[in-house]
Amino acid sequence: MNKILDLKFYLCLLAFLTTAIFGFANDSNDSDEATKLIQSNDEISKNSSTMKEEVPAEESSLDSGNTAWMITATALVLFMTLPGLALFYGGLVQSKNVLSVLMQCFAIACLASILWVVCGYSLSLTPGDGDWWIGGTDAFFLKGLDLNNLNGDFPESVWVIFQMTFAIITPGLIVGAFVERIKFSAVLLFSGLWLIAVYFPVCYWVWGGGWLAEKGVIDFAGGIVVHATAGASALTLAWMLGRRQGFPKTLKPPHNPGMVMIGASMLWVGWFGFNAGSAAAANESAGMAMLVTHISAATASLVWMFIEWKKTGKPGLVGIVTGTIAGLATITPAAGSVGPIGAMIIGCSAGIICYFACGFVKEKLGIDDSLDVAAVHGVGGILGTLMLAYLGWKGELGGLGINFESWKDQLIIQAQGCVAAIALSVVATYVIVKIISSLIGGIRVSEEDETKGLDQASHGENAYTLN
Repeated sequence: MNKILDLKFYLCLLAFLTTAIFGFANDSNDSDEATKLIQSNDEISKNSSTMKEEVPAEESSLDSGNTAWMITATALVLFMTLPGLALFYGGLVQSKNVLSVLMQCFAIACLASILWVVCGYSLSLTPGDGDWWIGGTDAFFLKGLDLNNLNGDFPESVWVIFQMTFAIITPGLIVGAFVERIKFSAVLLFSGLWLIAVYFPVCYWVWGGGWLAEKGVIDFAGGIVVHATAGASALTLAWMLGRRQGFPKTLKPPHNPGMVMIGASMLWVGWFGFNAGSAAAANESAGMAMLVTHISAATASLVWMFIEWKKTGKPGLVGIVTGTIAGLATITPAAGSVGPIGAMIIGCSAGIICYFACGFVKEKLGIDDSLDVAAVHGVGGILGTLMLAYLGWKGELGGLGINFESWKDQLIIQAQGCVAAIALSVVATYVIVKIISSLIGGIRVSEEDETKGLDQASHGENAYTLN
């Protein structure tokens, strides 16, 4: 009964915040006539600009400012995986398994990079000859790429590696679902096949001109492409892999909360490249995306901390930084659609809903999603993807715009995108695990190796040596 009352309390808190903000929005309606006049003048300016653009334009030329920003954003996104995600996950496991987690993240980064060059970029982001499912094959091994190729007004080579960093971190996120009990060979095989069967197609659907893009889905930086796919696959894989020894009653706490905080902080900083970089220019859209990203992360962190404080009596470091990641994941698809008020609502929602989702997955479903990938990234990404339909609508709360006149129409296509990505992720993950299990005699390590720890059993090394 107390849990139900607690849940009602937090939902009422969220409802109160939303109601108060609605009141603020309605108070501003008195200035509608002036706003309409300004919009009318803007339309005149746009029409004038359109007339000028009818004159044959010169070919695109390189913009050094945009190029510099995209190079910086690329480095920031890679920084999220190496070392951010690796340290965040590494600190959450037992000391006898920390090196195995670092190794998995590092190896996946290398594998995903090569696959992206060989076929990923071509299948994900080049025309697919009218195929709604997957992109073309003409750019395999980056065929035709040279110094003069531009993506808009910055080098295509920068665009290739910027998008590569997204392909790196997405299977890296799934690592959190299977830590401490999986064979290293299974990690490599699963990650490679998953990129080909799930990430490349969904990336094409949303960002490469596929069927979801044609329908008008909005996914600014990866709520569907990154977080929904990773979350759904993580939950499926954790269920198929089975629980760790001692789950759920005798599991040991994170061996290094300080490392967890350092990794989460790196993720927070790197996320500015993830979201603001997705504007593909050093412009006002990038600036707003950076601002709302920070607001959502800060809000979710505090909300998560206060919930944990109320439930356990103490605010925890691991809890507050987990809230940070939830806020970052949830704002990701909406970073180009919502303003500061919308970001606060998204962050508050992420802190509440993702917190209770963690307990639901482990306690109600009984699935050992070890580091809460499904509850934080999956639920967060889906939540942000759906919420942007209303919060991004220009009618209320300072939204920046959506692809439909009605937020309800936008919500329908957002939901379709989530369902399609989740369905493919679950089915493909199940099939891939069955295939590789038959190839390598199961994907889980022996009980002896699990007890010994994967650092020694799989890699022959120790993270810490005490003399």
